[in-house]
Amino acid sequence: MTGFADAVAKGVTEVSGIFDTILVLDFGSQYSHLITRRLRELNVYAEMLPCTQKISELTWKPKGVILSGSPYSVYAKDAPHADPAVFDLGVPILGICYGLQELAWALGGTVGGSDKREYGHALLKPVDEHFLFEGIDDFQVWMSHGDKISALPTDFKVIATTDNAPFAAITHTSKHIYGIQFHPEVTHTKQGKKLFHNFAINVCKCEQNWTMENFIDTEIERIRTLVGPTGEVIGAVSGGVDSTVAAKLLNTAIGDRFHAIYVDNGVMRLNETKQVYDTLTAGLGINLKIVDASDVFLGKLKGVTDPEKKRKIIGNTFIEVFEEESAKLDAASGGKIEYLLQGTLYPDVIESISFKGPSQTIKTHHNVGGLLENMKLKLIEPLRELFKDEVRALGTLMGIPEELVWRHPFPGPGIAIRILGEVTPSQVEIARKADYIFIEEIRKAGLYNKISQAFACLLPVKSVGVMGDQRTYEQVIALRAIETVDFMTADWYIFEANFLKTVSRRIVNEVAGVARVVYDITSKPPATVEWE
Repeated sequence: MTGFADAVAKGVTEVSGIFDTILVLDFGSQYSHLITRRLRELNVYAEMLPCTQKISELTWKPKGVILSGSPYSVYAKDAPHADPAVFDLGVPILGICYGLQELAWALGGTVGGSDKREYGHALLKPVDEHFLFEGIDDFQVWMSHGDKISALPTDFKVIATTDNAPFAAITHTSKHIYGIQFHPEVTHTKQGKKLFHNFAINVCKCEQNWTMENFIDTEIERIRTLVGPTGEVIGAVSGGVDSTVAAKLLNTAIGDRFHAIYVDNGVMRLNETKQVYDTLTAGLGINLKIVDASDVFLGKLKGVTDPEKKRKIIGNTFIEVFEEESAKLDAASGGKIEYLLQGTLYPDVIESISFKGPSQTIKTHHNVGGLLENMKLKLIEPLRELFKDEVRALGTLMGIPEELVWRHPFPGPGIAIRILGEVTPSQVEIARKADYIFIEEIRKAGLYNKISQAFACLLPVKSVGVMGDQRTYEQVIALRAIETVDFMTADWYIFEANFLKTVSRRIVNEVAGVARVVYDITSKPPATVEWE
């Protein structure tokens, strides 16, 4: 840990300045983020930046560079290209698919369209025992390209082929520059992770020190350096894993100089506010203030049925309430609050910086939109370099209860977007109770951690039913449960019939106002996870 402590002492405020880092340049591939994931699974820190990144503007030097795939053709007029300075860094470079073609194009080779495109599995045939393939004994790889190299740059040679790709893997004869036509980052390439190991560890000589144990120590020191001995920080918490882990980091670093604010918007889950308060205060020792603004939120939602209007009302009202409470805390502290905590994760950053093409606007994420400009606070984002699984591992290490660490995602607008139609106190009560029963039964069945997200929706329709020999005409609950890795695509979870019978019976019997229960069996796409 000496190197980490020295870096922090020198004022280094970027993780990439502390840990050995592989720079992943993104050319717009749908797989780019997977490259970063595979490297981190090897305990090697990797950071993804757009391919347009100017090397001279980096404040750190990577141990190696990986050029990603892309939907473009390198010879097209609008094709993205890397800063030529990347080839003068003097560090190992690995080009993947488009990245292979990019380095060949940049260094004098020829690339063109292929008569036969190559999509799907292929068998890689090494032409020698190159160290890039060391330890690999299954050469099934995944191809996804319509272009190919037709002539190698000077001083390059072939190290592997496929039936359709004579230049499936190439290397410079004297420099550590490599290119592969296949995608080692996807699971379809059976031993792709081993290839990343060979590149990052054997060639780039990266230390495998990217662990959450090391991250805790370095991040706490970074927070203390940033905030100083007297500075104070505010932050909104929701009770979810991201905001809880971020709050625990701040609390560990600066104690009660971190002020957590929980805004009860009236559309939280059953018993949510009490659970959050007990967990964060008595359980984790966090300095937390509960603000009950449920009447304000519900009042503004009265008569509103459009889902986008609901989201905007809740988001804007949250900002108003949070700013008001922040001002009170700042006044009480004598104006010492300088920083705002946000629970931004690395997937948010990736979406903000990914190369999407020259004509498209890149989306920028802010957890509290509009708040920073008005409050003039500095931003502190301790989780911005972490993926969700890393946040969960960090939470476990910091003693956060497993039930919270593995809690399913919950949307910012809360139950309001799980009530289709107008949001009223009575509708909230119905949706809350139905959701509680569904999740309770999922936990009883031992299925909670097997399911990525589950919830109940209250539909804006009524259905005829029979209860106690009398006709009823009440509302409909739709249940949804999905399995997913990245929430970009998802499959509906297949419950046993008896489980669904139990949940349906309980909801109809225990939740007044419900006459029918249905189960959503739509995957994403075409549906989204939430109904609104």
